Amino acid sequence: MHRDRDIPRTETEARAWWVTGAGKGEIQDTALEAQGTDSGEELVTVQALYSGISRGTESLVFHGRVPRSEYSAMRAPFQAGDFPWPVKYGYANVGEVIEGPVELVGQTVFCLYPHQDRYRVPASALTPLPKDLPAERAILAANMETAVNGLWDGAPSLGDRIAVVGLGVVGLLVAWLASRIPGTRVTAIDTNPERQAVAEQLGLTFSSESGADDHDLVIHASGHPSGLETALGLAGQEATIVEMSWYGDQLVSAPLGAAFHPRRLTLKSSQVGQIVPSRVPRWDYRKRLALALELLQDDALDALITGECRFDDLPKSMARILIDGRDTLCHRVVY
Repeated sequence: MHRDRDIPRTETEARAWWVTGAGKGEIQDTALEAQGTDSGEELVTVQALYSGISRGTESLVFHGRVPRSEYSAMRAPFQAGDFPWPVKYGYANVGEVIEGPVELVGQTVFCLYPHQDRYRVPASALTPLPKDLPAERAILAANMETAVNGLWDGAPSLGDRIAVVGLGVVGLLVAWLASRIPGTRVTAIDTNPERQAVAEQLGLTFSSESGADDHDLVIHASGHPSGLETALGLAGQEATIVEMSWYGDQLVSAPLGAAFHPRRLTLKSSQVGQIVPSRVPRWDYRKRLALALELLQDDALDALITGECRFDDLPKSMARILIDGRDTLCHRVVY
């Protein structure tokens, strides 16, 4: 249980981070309302410990760059407000259950919830952390889930030559997972030399340049159109390129001339909002998230969390993190 100063003023109020305009946001008093309660399920109250800032998607939200056509598809599970703003957005919250079913009270849990210091949700929206997973690292769960889904889409095999272009959190997790498949040769590629140290901490082979075009699978996760060009150039004959970047309202020019057709390349999108069709008969979102949490039980992954701030500091920190934080990977918010 947390100290009194960490508890909201009343039993019906919480404090949450809201994006209020282009590049603007503030912490507001927010009603502690139960969300997602149509099923009549028992409700659980969670005191936040940490949340993670997902720089790619949250940057697009912060700058109002979610395309109007995707307003519905891009809603976070417990989002409040509507795009472009005001909107309460985020999906990586780790906290302690302070009220609810006796078997959950006191447990540390992960929830796809925005940056808010206390919240109330149905019990099914929470996933208890594995015993050996530190709460501080569990904020990576949503990113790990995205990485798992991307590799399911790419379907790597034993011995595959794999390139990952773009070493943000998702790209590094994809490369790390792929490198654990026996016999694979994985190259982690980024133009930012600062990524080399992190990649090597994860046991990855780093390169700042594209190499041979003999890869069986190429994953693109840089978020930049130039990275997609690099990814296409790395693909070998009959290879697959999985596009994991989401560009928001940015127009992207893809070089589909030259060797694209002679090599019979496959360009495939991947998005975590839908489970890979071939897995649907056996997997659901809850199982996939539980798998992501299990996979985070490796101390090496702490290298992906490169900074932290207090929740109260978000109004002055968010712009710096999302705009100027070129070397930032996952940023942790402490409650």
